[in-house]
Amino acid sequence: MTFRELVKKYKELCRINDVPQETTMLYLLELTQSESYDLYMNYENEVSNELLKKFEEGMERILNHEPMQHVLGYSWFYGYKFIVNKDVLIPRPETEELVSYILNFIDNRFKDKNIVVADIGTGSGAISISLKKEENDLTVYASDISKEAIETAKINAKENGAQINFLVGDMLEPFKDIKLDVLICNPPYIPSDEVLEDSVSEFEPHIALFGGEDGLKYYKHIFNNCKDYLNENSFMAFEIGYNQKEALSKEIKKSLPEASFEIIKDINGKDRMLFVFL
Repeated sequence: MTFRELVKKYKELCRINDVPQETTMLYLLELTQSESYDLYMNYENEVSNELLKKFEEGMERILNHEPMQHVLGYSWFYGYKFIVNKDVLIPRPETEELVSYILNFIDNRFKDKNIVVADIGTGSGAISISLKKEENDLTVYASDISKEAIETAKINAKENGAQINFLVGDMLEPFKDIKLDVLICNPPYIPSDEVLEDSVSEFEPHIALFGGEDGLKYYKHIFNNCKDYLNENSFMAFEIGYNQKEALSKEIKKSLPEASFEIIKDINGKDRMLFVFL
């Protein structure tokens, strides 16, 4: 079987099984560790038996809606490689935009200062590790209520050569003796009654997905308690659900009337990032 025939066959199987067809190429590129133009140059060549076996075994799992990143055992985020498993959420491409904005706000807001950053609910460590890799002078803390998630994040920090201070605990609790300049949280924000795709509901940790009846539980907790943990001239950064702009705006005005805030659209034009300035 040639690469062309293999791709054609599995794109059709993806279509039939309601899996994005581009997954075929993405998975093949990861297995061959090649760029798309390299693959196209070899499109008429035969696929080796070893590669064919590995590809077909992995695609069988993917066609059953297991995330490709779990089949591979890793995911790419902000140019860095992160181990992912059942204990952590797979980092999403839109969260890369959040990291870019955080770095920009840090550069514009702070001058010649040792900046202390906390990533609450760090999961795989994607946000905290990427920030530390991009700005090595930052003092970065990362917390999670899940000990298993923190163990995965520690491995990712070591593999990426990032010095992160990891803490286990619920939301703000681990930071009671630490003053922060930047508080980051990508909390569970899905309402508890929302129906999810099988690839999410069956393979990703529910503790990192659901944010109470209205999806706002963890935002409210931070808004109501954050002032005890933040330095002057600090800011907070959150990822939010695309339809939560109005509800979160009301919550900020109620809990932090003296703060200013900005809600930023992602590359798809959806309201996905919230920044609160104190």
